[in-house]
Amino acid sequence: MDMPDGATDIVHPEVRAHINSLVSALGGLSVDDDGQYQLGDDALEVLRDIKRWIRFYDEKTNRMDVARCIHQANLIEGDLLPILATWPENANDSKYKARIALACLEVMVPLTWPMEWDMERMTVNHHRHMPVLELAQVAYKRAIINFDGARILHTAVRVALPSMAVPIGDRTQRDQGIIKLVLFFLRNIASIAPPPDVKYDGDETQISRSATIDAFSYQDIFHVLLMLASNMGDDFRNEDTAVMEIIYHLVKRVDIEKMFMSDQQLHKARADELAAVMKKEQEMLKSYSRPSRHNRFGTMIWVKREDGKMTTLMGQDAVANAATRQRKMDNAKTYRPPRRAKKEDKVDREMGPPAKLNSRANNQLQSFVEDFLDSGFNPLFSHVRKTIDREAAYLMQYHRRQFFYLVAWFLEAERMRRRSKKDSNDNNNNNNNNNNKKQDEQVTSFNLVAGVLNQEMFITLNKALHESYEYKDWHELTAVMRCFTQILITVQEMMQCGRDDDEEIAENILSRLFYEEATHDAVANIIRTYKDQNFDYLDAATELVHHFLRILESYSKQNVDMQVRSRKRTRRKKKAAQEAGGDNAADDDEGDGSENDEAKAEKTSKERKFDFHRFANRFTPQGVVDTFITFTKHYRDLSDAQLKRAHRYLYRVAFKQEMSVMLFRVDIIHLLYNMVKGPEPLDKSSSMFKDWEELVKQILRKCTKKIDERPELIIEMLFSKTSSSAHFLEFGYEKQTVSSKGPGKPGAQLEFKHTEERDRQMAIVVGALLDKNQADHIAWVKKVVEDAEVERRSWEDADRARQLEEDAFTDEENDASGEAKTPPVIFVHPDDDARRTAMFKNSHLRLLMTVAGFQRLGSASEETRDSSWVVPGEVSADHLKDTLHYINQAEFNPPTFEEGVLAENQLRRKTVPRKKAAFDDDDEDGVDFLDDEMLFPAGGPTARKAIDDPTKPKKTGRRSRKQKDEDPEALDEKARKRREREREKARKIKSALYVKEGDDEFDSEEDEAFFAREREIRARAEKLARSAAAATASDAARTAAKRKKRKSDVLSEESDEDDNDNDVLKRVLSSQDGEDSDTDDTTVDVSDGEARKKRRVSIESEDAMDDDEEGDANGEEDDVVMTALDKATVASPAGDDEEDEEVSVPVRRPRVRGGFVIDSDDDE
Repeated sequence: MDMPDGATDIVHPEVRAHINSLVSALGGLSVDDDGQYQLGDDALEVLRDIKRWIRFYDEKTNRMDVARCIHQANLIEGDLLPILATWPENANDSKYKARIALACLEVMVPLTWPMEWDMERMTVNHHRHMPVLELAQVAYKRAIINFDGARILHTAVRVALPSMAVPIGDRTQRDQGIIKLVLFFLRNIASIAPPPDVKYDGDETQISRSATIDAFSYQDIFHVLLMLASNMGDDFRNEDTAVMEIIYHLVKRVDIEKMFMSDQQLHKARADELAAVMKKEQEMLKSYSRPSRHNRFGTMIWVKREDGKMTTLMGQDAVANAATRQRKMDNAKTYRPPRRAKKEDKVDREMGPPAKLNSRANNQLQSFVEDFLDSGFNPLFSHVRKTIDREAAYLMQYHRRQFFYLVAWFLEAERMRRRSKKDSNDNNNNNNNNNNKKQDEQVTSFNLVAGVLNQEMFITLNKALHESYEYKDWHELTAVMRCFTQILITVQEMMQCGRDDDEEIAENILSRLFYEEATHDAVANIIRTYKDQNFDYLDAATELVHHFLRILESYSKQNVDMQVRSRKRTRRKKKAAQEAGGDNAADDDEGDGSENDEAKAEKTSKERKFDFHRFANRFTPQGVVDTFITFTKHYRDLSDAQLKRAHRYLYRVAFKQEMSVMLFRVDIIHLLYNMVKGPEPLDKSSSMFKDWEELVKQILRKCTKKIDERPELIIEMLFSKTSSSAHFLEFGYEKQTVSSKGPGKPGAQLEFKHTEERDRQMAIVVGALLDKNQADHIAWVKKVVEDAEVERRSWEDADRARQLEEDAFTDEENDASGEAKTPPVIFVHPDDDARRTAMFKNSHLRLLMTVAGFQRLGSASEETRDSSWVVPGEVSADHLKDTLHYINQAEFNPPTFEEGVLAENQLRRKTVPRKKAAFDDDDEDGVDFLDDEMLFPAGGPTARKAIDDPTKPKKTGRRSRKQKDEDPEALDEKARKRREREREKARKIKSALYVKEGDDEFDSEEDEAFFAREREIRARAEKLARSAAAATASDAARTAAKRKKRKSDVLSEESDEDDNDNDVLKRVLSSQDGEDSDTDDTTVDVSDGEARKKRRVSIESEDAMDDDEEGDANGEEDDVVMTALDKATVASPAGDDEEDEEVSVPVRRPRVRGGFVIDSDDDE
């Protein structure tokens, strides 16, 4: 639609007309009453109509037309705020004013609700309205917190005070809704900020963080937040996330160190910061050439390189100095592939730039933070943690990120407060030192933050760490890493506080944090797999690794016998069989008590003992080094603490771990040199400059020395190093792998694919050995077979001669009773150590020995390199002779196969049943032999609970395997479904904000009218019920009469046989009752037709049951009788029993549907 000025209206004119008419009917400024706002006659209904328009037009249709019209009509600034100002602070008994204020809040909350830029759900209307409405929300915030007529935020809290005063057990759903509505209004005001990509035309000081904090302090909102937080869990339960959100938007990106500075320290810090910025600006301007009349023209120069060649450079900056020219040449050599523009991150948009607070806001926020730490920290965050654990319905995904961010922020604030108090006490040398010390002990007590230093918090932290890393939620992972880091630093300060109780608690906490090896793996994987996340993620990851390694190293030195629990899967060899003596010995060992258990526990303790040097080696691969080098590249913008973090890591790699070769790469050496002596070096006034200068000098010295030792390092400096190549370059030899103490695995068992004849099998195995140039094994087997044949034949001849001698002196009876003797086994002895290893490892040689008739002593599970092979007594000399013949024949004429296939291809690996993987801390027989009380004293790792009972079958997790199998598309689909669930949850939360119209209070007349309508409705319902009951009774009587008549006609023909039928039925039922329970449960195989007969009889009896009360009893009896009859008929064939022939089954009508008979032929 075209507007009068020629513009196009993007909102439907009817919608605009409705909204404008409602705004006009709401009221206006009164001329007679000194400019006071005068409400209209139906102001409350008008506000409710506006709420309905927002709810049912904008939200249901996913449009923003109503919000745009309300903004253009100036509803909030021109009407709602003056309406709220008409409610005086001392007029608390006016219910009408309270209802008007509540209706105003119901309109203001959706208008100030945070907007989400979701490209998947945005329409054309969103792109039209959202930029305008974002600026409108900023205007709303400026008007609300700077309104002169009344304290708007204070008035909003007054709306919820009656509901808050009601005990939690007596609060209605309406009370809960009002409290949530007010909290969401405060959350919206705290979160509104100017859009980052739009220049705000107004005064930013009126909407800044300082102005918001000043308004919250002046209007007593901080007191409300402290009251809610300190009573969370007792008087308030579902409001925890809303309070947390308000605090989050107040303190996010606030510099904690500056907040706890005194005025003099803050002034000095700002002066130093200004001086540093001015120095950087001066250095930046120095690189530019001074303006002259030649600047308007282009510049092109030639630079002569060391090899005599010329390079052309263009630009005014090429004339500045040699360093600039060198940098331009280097940049020209760098290949920069085209990249897509980085998508805007909504979390970065939410966080915004660092907050700059003025002195007044700084003092106000500091006072609130100290009061919150003293009274509200433990109740609020303990309750939020429980809400996260139980995954409450109102919990959103971003609440977990805000929770971990706030825990980290307040832990750091507590440490800064402790430090500032300590510094002030050190500088105070008056006579009140003792009193100050007592107060300091109360302030610095770690009980104030004990709610996030318990085992439940550590479980939640570890779970969030693994889940966020698995789902690639980098922002939540950043918050979790910040929280983990602050917990470690806080616990370390507890270790050094000098109080025995705190030190004991801190040691227990560290043992819990470092006990799980899965946590160690997660920290190592996070820093190693860094790719292209934002700088905040990089800073959090490097900070976590720095403090984790430092504190873990200190703790492992203090606790030499530190234990960790590994969850890695290992294959265990279980014994397949045991000899009789072995079984008895095993029983004796199991019967032995403490000595055996102690030996097993000691062995397990050694296997699971923590080695810090071995763990620190996990942070030397090239991926971790690249992550810290990427972090170091920002050295111009890093603080001293961040520079120290990178310095300590490089020092650890180069000197403590002795893997300096990982730093010998061209780009790394170039970066380290530029940090000290390059064109843009570190600031020499920095406290870390000397340390970096010394480190770079030592690394370059080691690099030149290593090049002299191994010239091949010159080539390797162009590439990244693997662990094996780095070890060789560092030490000059390959890494020596330590063989396992247990026996090695024997060669794989082979079998033939197709051939079953023995001569053919022998030929294939011999051919495979010849193809592998292992004729020496064949010759050795031949020699063993020859010797065995000679020995076996001599024994057979001797045994035959002995039998002939005995036959001459024994009778036939004794001869018949005699038993044939079995020849003794012949041991196979390898000729050298290499042959012994081949007998254990060479699969083809083992197969040849097996086909030749050799056997291995002992079970396969117990086989070792020293296991013995024998020629069993069942193998005759003729069998050995045939074996020798087959080997000679195959050796002289090797087998050939079609298409040039080798003999090895006729073999395959024999499949063996897979063994169940077990944890390395599980016992083989399912009994935990590890004595927790012996290894871990009181206060150590968490005691085992009933759920950890080893007698129960354990469910092994398969998350890592699923993660490897899933492709990125499946992960994206999971993320999309998770976002859909979050949107649906957010929609429900937002729609639940509205207080239902029926929940308002009614006066006496309205109550009387309501109850009169209820009595009339109840009377009509009773009348209808009586009439329906009468009609049902008459219909039942008529139906019963017809049914009785039909029954009499059917039974009249059999009236003479009723007595006999009853006798038969009684006998059948008694026979059924007298059978055993085994026959009762046996199913009878009946045909489909017979089954349908039984169902039909049952259905007809059920129809009879529904007629009347007398028919109910008779029908139930008939149903039982007919079912029993049917069973008896099916169980006994016709003609078996004469009494069964007398039983008559009522004839049923054929089932007809659509004119066709649908009965089966089996029915006949």
